[in-house]
Amino acid sequence: MEKNSATLNTIQREWWKEAIIYQIYPRSFKDGNGDGIGDLNGIITKLPYLKALGVDVLWLSPCFKSPNADNGYDVSDYEDIMDEFGTMADFDNLLHEVHELGMKLILDLVVNHSSDEHRWFKEARKSKDNPYREFYIWRDEPNDWISFFSGSAWTLDPLTRQYYLHLFVAKQPDLNWENPALRQEIYKMMRFWLDKGVDGFRMDVIPFLSKDTTFADFPAGRKNDLTYYANGPKIHEYLQEMNAEVLSRYDCLTVGEGFGVNAGQANLYVGKNRHELQMIYHFDHAVPRGEEHFITPAPEFNVVQLKAIFSKWDTALGDDGWQNIYWGNHDNPRVLSRFGDVGAYRIESAKMLATLLLTLRGTPSIYQGDELGMTNCPFENIQEYDDIQVKNAYQSLVLGQKKDASTFIKACNQIARDHARTPMQWTDAENAGFTEGKKSWLKLNPNYRYINAAQAQNDPNSVYHYCRVLIQFRKDNPVLVYGNYEDLLPDDPYLWAFRRSLEGFSLMIVANFCGEIQPFPLLSLVERTSLLIGNYNGEGIKDALRPYEVRVLSCWE
Repeated sequence: MEKNSATLNTIQREWWKEAIIYQIYPRSFKDGNGDGIGDLNGIITKLPYLKALGVDVLWLSPCFKSPNADNGYDVSDYEDIMDEFGTMADFDNLLHEVHELGMKLILDLVVNHSSDEHRWFKEARKSKDNPYREFYIWRDEPNDWISFFSGSAWTLDPLTRQYYLHLFVAKQPDLNWENPALRQEIYKMMRFWLDKGVDGFRMDVIPFLSKDTTFADFPAGRKNDLTYYANGPKIHEYLQEMNAEVLSRYDCLTVGEGFGVNAGQANLYVGKNRHELQMIYHFDHAVPRGEEHFITPAPEFNVVQLKAIFSKWDTALGDDGWQNIYWGNHDNPRVLSRFGDVGAYRIESAKMLATLLLTLRGTPSIYQGDELGMTNCPFENIQEYDDIQVKNAYQSLVLGQKKDASTFIKACNQIARDHARTPMQWTDAENAGFTEGKKSWLKLNPNYRYINAAQAQNDPNSVYHYCRVLIQFRKDNPVLVYGNYEDLLPDDPYLWAFRRSLEGFSLMIVANFCGEIQPFPLLSLVERTSLLIGNYNGEGIKDALRPYEVRVLSCWE
């Protein structure tokens, strides 16, 4: 097997490569005032929990002022706090407390679009010669582009009789990055937060900032292909300008959401000498959620496909770029319900997935609740859903096209975003300890009675404590950050086995993705192995893995 000749003395070490990110969805994390909605003060009360888990960076999904057409991803004021979440004083207190505990805080930068209630858009729609008109994108006639959330991506504004572009809902008009004045306003806003002490940004749909200004219809063969919106002609010009004017002047973390970016394009965004972003995350293993999938969900990725995706990206990034590794986030259903076993092997499979997340190459992001083994929620009808994507798809498919409602709900229970947004399960008390109010803003998963943080903290064999051990193990072993990645069994349909190597030291990680015992003869081919971490007690079967078993082994040949 090939050895990695790199050493810690020759590698440029970076704190953001060695960090572990934890994503907080504020609306669902912890309610501090009893109104049923999570808020900043609620987050503050749970910072000791996050510190004990061992994470380094907290990524806060949007907390800016917003009318919540898309749960904060429609910003009406970039320099103020959403009313439901608290005040700027609350934010300042949160930031202070995070830093006091030795952690960092990054914000969601949502600058492809704003809310239609932002003062810029209110001015822009007044007249065609308004100074803010060119902050947005207007056309006399729409092209055939479609919204991510059903229907046309263009809406007619009745006063000026022009259409404005919105790649998402109509209340999220796209910003016009061709306008230098708009870009300077964005950079000014970014400096506002960085000067406060915020430690960086996760950047929403960042490849969409640049558009083809001819606004031609979808090209032949790409009808309704939403990746077409990505990688516009000036995207790298804009990001390099952003880096020069803002990012390079701060020791901050930048994570780009890379929808539409393929592996071969990744280093254009994150290459060492590109002066754009530090890391990117891709959608190759995310759940496809085009409108048609709310009737017929796409088949889930199998193990061979997953391994191929991760290998492809690892190879493409090489030593030049870096990626953010994730299983779950606010836009995907629970990973345990996708790739694990929510029944008999819930604990084992949750630990297995956590092990992979924390041993693959890249900066890992843990989504809130995954460290507890939270699962998809059994939603029963359309009224229980909150997500605008689900509501719009229901309007289009069930009410418009007369598709079967039960088929739609069944698909939603597999792919909808609200599964990740159900309230965090803190205790087995009423409302899962999320709120002291009478009702939470979104349905609680009924399994909070036995899946919750209090139970997990009191159980030394819980997923939570296993994650704590793994996090510390990663910090103690630079091979898991800087070591190379080698897929040992790319064609095995059940086993994921890979090696991480650095300075002549190797770790082998072997994972069984099914509920049956699987033979693993490769263990016999390695001269010596030593079990360092595993999700079963004891050494186990010598040449086989038990259901959803994972082992982290030191190995010599």
